Amino acid sequence: MTRYIFITGGVVSSLGKGLASAALGALLQARGYSVRLRKLDPYLNVDPGTMSPIQHGEVYVTDDGAETDLDLGHYERFTGVPASRADNITTGRIYQEIIARERRGDYLGGTVQVIPHVTDAIKEFVLSGNLDVDFVLCEIGGTVGDIEGLPFFEAIRQLGNELDRGQTCYIHLTLLPFIPSAGEMKTKPTQHSVKELRSIGIQPDILMCRCDRPIPKDERRKIALFCNVRETAVIQAMDVDTIYDVPNAYHLEGLDSEVLSVFGIKGAKEPNLAKWQTIAHNIREPEGDVTIAIVGKYTGLKDAYKSLSEALVHGGIANKVRVNVKWVESEIFDTEDTAFYLEDVDGILVPGGFGERGSEGKIRAAQFARTRNVPYFGICFGMQMAVIEALRNIGGLEGASSTEFGPTNEPVVGLMTEWMRENELVKRAAHGDLGGTMRLGAYEAVLAEGSRVAQIYGSTRINERHRHRYEVNMTYRDRIEAAGLVMSGVSPDGLLPEIIELPGHPWYIGVQYHPELKSKPFDPHPLFRSFVEAAVEQSRLV
Repeated sequence: MTRYIFITGGVVSSLGKGLASAALGALLQARGYSVRLRKLDPYLNVDPGTMSPIQHGEVYVTDDGAETDLDLGHYERFTGVPASRADNITTGRIYQEIIARERRGDYLGGTVQVIPHVTDAIKEFVLSGNLDVDFVLCEIGGTVGDIEGLPFFEAIRQLGNELDRGQTCYIHLTLLPFIPSAGEMKTKPTQHSVKELRSIGIQPDILMCRCDRPIPKDERRKIALFCNVRETAVIQAMDVDTIYDVPNAYHLEGLDSEVLSVFGIKGAKEPNLAKWQTIAHNIREPEGDVTIAIVGKYTGLKDAYKSLSEALVHGGIANKVRVNVKWVESEIFDTEDTAFYLEDVDGILVPGGFGERGSEGKIRAAQFARTRNVPYFGICFGMQMAVIEALRNIGGLEGASSTEFGPTNEPVVGLMTEWMRENELVKRAAHGDLGGTMRLGAYEAVLAEGSRVAQIYGSTRINERHRHRYEVNMTYRDRIEAAGLVMSGVSPDGLLPEIIELPGHPWYIGVQYHPELKSKPFDPHPLFRSFVEAAVEQSRLV
């Protein structure tokens, strides 16, 4: 029997529901159970693909080409279970499907309403495809009380009645603020949040209380009394120094035991958390430090590069070093000298992005890394800028540019109009829709024998996730390689560029895909492992 755990949030947003869900999934796995994690987002966008990263954080891409919420990255990193299109749904996607059904006449002339049609669609999403899974964890985005979230709360309320008794568990994540002037931890926000949840028919089984200090016994008793839960169900969710210690911390607070108790599961074996303890230890007690500059255009919100920063942590774990990230806004190089900001770093990473803003700064960062022999990692847009830089400054092609920035006589980077996916030709038009129209998801690449990337991967065939609309123009391949770069990875049909590298440089690699999306703390991505290793060597030279 599949059991369902619904994770909701209250008081304020950004309390860490996604991380809590991922950590609980890891704890249940550590006890020998199979898990699946899903995210229900109340916003009207069909998916986050057209949202600015500064507003919503990164877009996480799955193997099957879905653009999803960044929390699915947490789910994959903590559990290792590959996410898919079926694991993230939004109000926009639900309404899109319901309206399509209505237009086809599927409702046979009936009036289409939020209840039952929208709530039924949400329930269908939650329940589908869960055969042979022990626990399905569903995180509801937003905060209880948000008007757009009401259909989702109503749907999971209905499921509590429709599923067998003992088949559902409701976890509510709240905030316990400490007021310095009063010298007290305040429980009232949590009380009001639970009251709001109960007013729509959901009684939480477990409360996870985010706090920056231990919850006094009297406050814990008070929360249990006024929120109608057992004292043992008031779980202290304190800040920790690394997110990879969250499974250990939650286990010590009894979260997984309390969840099993809600389901009436007795005699479960204790979780094996050895790998999480090892990871936390390696992060807390590194053998050294390196500094990596991320030269990006969305540095105002670190969540815009969430998978990227975590992949660097994973590379640090693999090399037993702490990776200190130096965030550099690429536009600063429009007026400032690159050396002032990059002189003291051990590696430079230029991530993906869209649009012309900040592109010249990224080109200058690539030039600095190339000419100063600093390890360079260009991802997606970062690879494209490295190619443009090499052609401008080595290949004598001063007008090298991208059609993404406007008309150009030297379109070294251009719009993708067609490509193959699983033996099917995919076509795109220049003025078509933006949402879901990029080259998305996992694609295979073939690596050149003896190349650096082939050595790093230990293979000449790889499979990586993509999210891009523009690509390096293969008609410039001869000029690119004449400028010193080697195209060491291409698509199986040889038509699409995937990887460039610079022979003779300590470490200079650009990739068109997003390797950070497949990196995990217990299985660091080979490129990030190697890049951080190169940064360690660079730090020894300084």
